[in-house]
Amino acid sequence: MAAAAQGVEVVHVDDKVLNALAETVTPQGLVGVAPLLDGTLPDAPRLVAVLHEVSDPGNAGTVIRTADAAGADAVVLTEGSVDPHNGKCVRATAGSLWHLPVVTEAEPLELVATLRARGLRVLATAGSGDIGLDDLDLAGPTAWVFGSEAHGLPDAVLEAADARVRIPLYGRAESLNLATAAAVCLYASARAQRRGSTVTG
Repeated sequence: MAAAAQGVEVVHVDDKVLNALAETVTPQGLVGVAPLLDGTLPDAPRLVAVLHEVSDPGNAGTVIRTADAAGADAVVLTEGSVDPHNGKCVRATAGSLWHLPVVTEAEPLELVATLRARGLRVLATAGSGDIGLDDLDLAGPTAWVFGSEAHGLPDAVLEAADARVRIPLYGRAESLNLATAAAVCLYASARAQRRGSTVTG
């Protein structure tokens, strides 16, 4: 077995024990034990996703996966957010939890100050934002702050950000799912940054 060849201890168990260990109804046949990850914010990030009090593990995991795909440098979860080591969250990341730093338990206003000190423009998403996504120049280092679907972002966080951004809705939908909104914003930044580096390179 490849894992054993790499020095990983492998213990074979019967179906009853496996079902007791696994969190899913139909487990894949493998259960792993690993140390918890302790992520730190890079010194000079270009793109960061911040989740403020996001409690849904599926949404949080999907945003981590999306941030990884968009080339983000880190994902930060503020106090009151889901533990990224939650089983459902881990599965939703599809492996991306191990690809980029995931910082937890950040105090939101201190985090905004830290992000700005590291050269990032802090953009808070809000349905009633005063600037549309299409009107932004996103070529520079950017941190996107996303709130929970139920409560959005509190006034203190919205006021601390450099801008409050709304995603235009061209159809009749009332809003976007959190993970979808994050994908739209992160990829808008990723595309603008890559175009900028191509032009100036």
